[in-house]
Amino acid sequence: MHGETRMCRAVCSRDPARPNLAERGEGLVGPVARQSDRPRALFSPGRQHMRLIRFTFPGRPGPSLGLLADGEEAVRDLTAVAAHGSPLPWLRGLLRDHDRAAHDLADAARLAPVVGALAELEASRLLLPPVDCPEVWAAGVTYERSRDARDRETQVGGAGGTAYDRVYAAERPELFFKATGPRVRGTGDVVGLRGDSRWQVAEPELGLVLDEDGAILGYTLGNDMSSRDIEGENPLYLPQAKIYRCACALGPAVLPAAGAAPAVFPIGCRVLRNGVEAWSGETDTGHMRRGFAELVGYLRRHNWIPAGTVLLTGTGLVPPDDFTLQAGDTVEITSPTIGTLRNTAAWV
Repeated sequence: MHGETRMCRAVCSRDPARPNLAERGEGLVGPVARQSDRPRALFSPGRQHMRLIRFTFPGRPGPSLGLLADGEEAVRDLTAVAAHGSPLPWLRGLLRDHDRAAHDLADAARLAPVVGALAELEASRLLLPPVDCPEVWAAGVTYERSRDARDRETQVGGAGGTAYDRVYAAERPELFFKATGPRVRGTGDVVGLRGDSRWQVAEPELGLVLDEDGAILGYTLGNDMSSRDIEGENPLYLPQAKIYRCACALGPAVLPAAGAAPAVFPIGCRVLRNGVEAWSGETDTGHMRRGFAELVGYLRRHNWIPAGTVLLTGTGLVPPDDFTLQAGDTVEITSPTIGTLRNTAAWV
């Protein structure tokens, strides 16, 4: 047990040997911008496609909160001018009192120093999951493509079809618990491969960031890592196929629901192996059989969810049956208004 804990910490944590740039009087990736260095109109309440991220600031305790203005990759450090490192108060304010919260956020953004580009923070492994989620839940078989793939993998069926056929058409959706907050990985971190599975895939999904009353506060991207052979052997093995070390990643940012969020989210995924594309696919949430409100409604039935809970909405992207992830593969999950969630697969 102690050996497993040490291995998980080694594989699924950030490098403690990173240089503390703050001690050298620098920002995360260069000198901190002075107030006079920053243009005055990089953010305004009318620019709706802003995104919020969380990151580690060397020498600062706790997570930091960053903002990416519309069309920009420069990260503005809101923690330097705001009282908290969580996106939830901003997301809630934008949803419930949009004009006031948008003006407050615009004022904070104008004062916030730039700490670097998003890609530089990712390369330094400083990005955290974009929301401090206490729980992650997931929906299954919400796309026809997912149902067909589960039908092929399962070894348990009958005259009435497989369990996946029935749940796809049923009134009640499949919902399952995926991860607690400390188990979730961010962009640039690793995702885990089980040593007892021969058939493992990434599952690209849109994530809904929820308030405790079920309101959708924002949207992010998720990777619901899955061991298809374990689940296929028996659906009762689903928790083992879905819940293990480093089996869930979220990021890179959260898009506020109160802004100009698209009605349909395009989702793309590609797997790079030794720098070469090994598999790719595209879909969009318009192919989902169930709507967001329906999934959230069932999640909240006789169930309390804490603020910041993330609900993954299922995958419509499934690689061919002869494809499995390998250690060292890079998984990229992209949606234009959110960004790219990028992780490297590793044995855990």
